[in-house]
Amino acid sequence: MSAPVRSVGTARPAYRASMDLVGEVREGRVSAIARMISRAESGHSEAAAALAEIYRHTGRAHIVGITGVPGAGKSTLVASLIKSFAREGCKVGVIAIDPSSPFSGGAVLGDRVRMTDAAEATQCFVRSMATRGHLGGLARATLQAVDVLDAAGYSPIFIETVGVGQDEVEVVTAAHTVVVLSAPGLGDDVQAIKAGILEIADIHVVSKADRPDAAATVSALHGMMSLGSTRPQTSWSTPVLAVSSVSGEKIMELKQEISRHWMHLQETGELADRQLAMSRTRILGMARDLFQQKFDEDDDALETRLHAVKSRKLDPASAARALLGWEDDFS
Repeated sequence: MSAPVRSVGTARPAYRASMDLVGEVREGRVSAIARMISRAESGHSEAAAALAEIYRHTGRAHIVGITGVPGAGKSTLVASLIKSFAREGCKVGVIAIDPSSPFSGGAVLGDRVRMTDAAEATQCFVRSMATRGHLGGLARATLQAVDVLDAAGYSPIFIETVGVGQDEVEVVTAAHTVVVLSAPGLGDDVQAIKAGILEIADIHVVSKADRPDAAATVSALHGMMSLGSTRPQTSWSTPVLAVSSVSGEKIMELKQEISRHWMHLQETGELADRQLAMSRTRILGMARDLFQQKFDEDDDALETRLHAVKSRKLDPASAARALLGWEDDFS
């Protein structure tokens, strides 16, 4: 289906409205921040220039990814961290990724509801985003939303992943610091190995520290890390903390470890490597999105090759190269 054609009279006001939001975002106006994130999430082409301008004013925020299997207590932990950082005067931002409704495409869980108390802390901004079918534990516009909060002066900015387990590892190229949360009694040691999230952790956290089996989970994580299951190419020694978001046990220690890791990245020069990896992921991800969007809007070129592949006149690899203009069909 072809995309609707916008008249110049319709597009120009929308473009100007988006550009007008840039200054308000940089001033930290909450309503402007919310509107700009909504435009990024909806994929409005008129907002592309505004988002590009916003990106030029980013790069100061500490981005922290919170990931782990479902039921580990990620949202509760984030709420505790919000309060902890806000008490020290930080402008805390949160992008909470939720599964999508199969009918509306909207966020199902709505972490803003669960984080209501924490969001009332001074200068805190919490936004839920739906995955809308995007794999990897994040949403398509996650990093653009982070850009908006970064330009508005928020730091740290927490990204709480959707919690799907096997596809969580995308957060490693979206955040400077990755916190992997496990819960006792859920078999998270096995799950972590399966999902590959043991290796992406900068900080391991075991929730529900008041439970008697929490110590066993901490020991299991230490044991697996001793076998080399840690992130390569870093001099950082990954800590393991048992915390309780309900009682507040070790939440301050976790906050300090998050801040300490941020300082480590800056002092050792590893921050530049992380930023380079994040930039690479964003470029390649955007290229994939643009490629798919091109054929979603005008699928005539794709449709022809679909039938050729179906009838075995063309193989899928050649069809893909032809779509990219790398070679002719049936050559």
